[in-house]
Amino acid sequence: MEQSTGNLLRGIKFPEDLRKLPERDLEQVSQELRDYIIDIVSVNGGHFGASLGVVELTVALHYVFNTPYDQLVWDVGHQAYGHKILTGRKDVFHTNRIYKGISGFPKRSESPYDTFGVGHSSTSISAALGMAVASRLKGEKDRQHVAIIGDGAMTAGLAFEALNHAGVENSNVLVILNDNCMSIDPNVGALKEYLTDITTSHTYNKVKDEVWKLLGKISKFGPNAQEIVAKVENGIKTTLLQQSNLFESLRFRYFGPVDGHDVNRLVKVMKDLRDIPGPKILHCLTVKGKGYELAEKDQTKWHAPGLFDKITGEIFKPKVEAPQPPRYQDVFGHTLVELAEHNEKIIGVTPAMPSGSSMNIMMKAIPERAFDVGIAEQHAVTFSAGMATQGMIPFCNIYSSFMQRAYDQVVHDVALQNLHVVFCLDRGGLAGADGPTHHGAFDLAYFRCIPNMVVSAPMNEEELRNLMYTASLPETGAPFSIRYPRGNGVMIDWRKPMQQLVIGKGRKICDGEEVAILTIGHPGNFAVKACQELNAEGLNPAHYDMRFVKPLDADLLHEVFSSFKKIITVEDGCLQGGFGTAVAEFMLDHNYSASITRLGIPDNFIEHGEQKELYAECHFDVAAIKQAVRQHVGESVLA
Repeated sequence: MEQSTGNLLRGIKFPEDLRKLPERDLEQVSQELRDYIIDIVSVNGGHFGASLGVVELTVALHYVFNTPYDQLVWDVGHQAYGHKILTGRKDVFHTNRIYKGISGFPKRSESPYDTFGVGHSSTSISAALGMAVASRLKGEKDRQHVAIIGDGAMTAGLAFEALNHAGVENSNVLVILNDNCMSIDPNVGALKEYLTDITTSHTYNKVKDEVWKLLGKISKFGPNAQEIVAKVENGIKTTLLQQSNLFESLRFRYFGPVDGHDVNRLVKVMKDLRDIPGPKILHCLTVKGKGYELAEKDQTKWHAPGLFDKITGEIFKPKVEAPQPPRYQDVFGHTLVELAEHNEKIIGVTPAMPSGSSMNIMMKAIPERAFDVGIAEQHAVTFSAGMATQGMIPFCNIYSSFMQRAYDQVVHDVALQNLHVVFCLDRGGLAGADGPTHHGAFDLAYFRCIPNMVVSAPMNEEELRNLMYTASLPETGAPFSIRYPRGNGVMIDWRKPMQQLVIGKGRKICDGEEVAILTIGHPGNFAVKACQELNAEGLNPAHYDMRFVKPLDADLLHEVFSSFKKIITVEDGCLQGGFGTAVAEFMLDHNYSASITRLGIPDNFIEHGEQKELYAECHFDVAAIKQAVRQHVGESVLA
């Protein structure tokens, strides 16, 4: 891929090479870097708009700061493609998000320039503050710590907790707010409105221009620089008495807003801010998808468009020979609307992922009962709990890995009070190219141990609809979780009328001999195919779809353990504490004796790749199930 780089970018392997260039070359470097990202992502896929929006910011940061000694913490890691290219990974960037290739997010084990692993949002300020305090304690007074937060991440509570703390610490922290009014979907909430007010205020911008004129001369003041800055700050506070600044009230020195696409101005500003001690915030205005017209116009669509023709902008759809089943998330979205149309108490809630979870379908159809609360999973759960106390039935739709951030709220605010909140966990199991930060490996285990909680997983789209319908019924009246994977299900008539299921009851898929396969969720389809292929070999395992991890179907399990001595459990969740563990506990509690083989996600973090590659790596795909059955049958023959 080296041939795709421009003349200047070709000579930049690490930031120290960038810093050798004169400032007049930085605009060209920025353009070449932007072109390189477009070239690679159009052919190999990945996140797109976010990194285009911070090209100039990335170049300026590595030009001004002595990275990696000075530490950059990227929030919402899909902003960091330019950072990766400039920090020794240009030649392998084409492997980004590909199985065994480099990660799509900053990762400490991958590079010393990746100071903190990020995939979930809003962690940068806390991490940078921790680094800054540690540096202060070690006497590293010259070390800089920069948190680059954007793509909606400032809406999360964690960011404000960190700002609140940083304002009283005498630590060298610079927060760069990459303000593009977007996460995956448009930003929402009062903070977005506040930032818009700042950027459009004539009074504020007049003062801001005067401030920058003074800061531009700051180097001339020498040892009196801090005194000048203090006077500037006092001037801001006096002039803007009528327009309180949120960040100033948290004891941050606020600078901006500035054009985040003017690389030379950014370099000048950052050099000035580098010499000002204490907590500071630089407000940069950027455009997500900058430099690629189609991405600028439709920022949600071009967040991660897949493969595309960089000249025409045509997004290539995977070529398929037969009709494909719908995605689980779309079945969720359409079913939620269908349920809500018949029950005015049903509410939709999502933390900043309406398009990613298909909550946007309800937001369009019934906007007054669908809420995007911003990147705020904890709030989403407790907000749902509050509505449930008033008789509403909230469907709180969160990615499985993001639900980890709201675990206390699930336990304390929902389950402890036995409130009727339905948790729909998208991206359950192995999520694919996003890797370990997004794999939904733990929800079956971490929900199974919570009292009052119903824990379920559909084997297909029809089962998803039936579970959603069952969860919505007033007589259910308890916390209810439904988890399903990323991607497509199986080809069935998923539009059939929904049916109420008996909570805690599974079903037998097929009778068999010697070996029983017990599955939960989508991997049940792997077992169906495995059984079909094994039947052709003369092997006939039984297959049971359990539907519920909690409560378990005791009657079905008594049948299984009374009839079989060889059991295989299959799940796309962690083996520690998950579905297979629940089955083993049942066996021990009821004094059964059997050999149990548990297939699922092992006790380590699984890297990124296509789902089918990861299923094979974790040994719970069709081939692994067949091998486990053959092994059990072989043991029986030997015995």
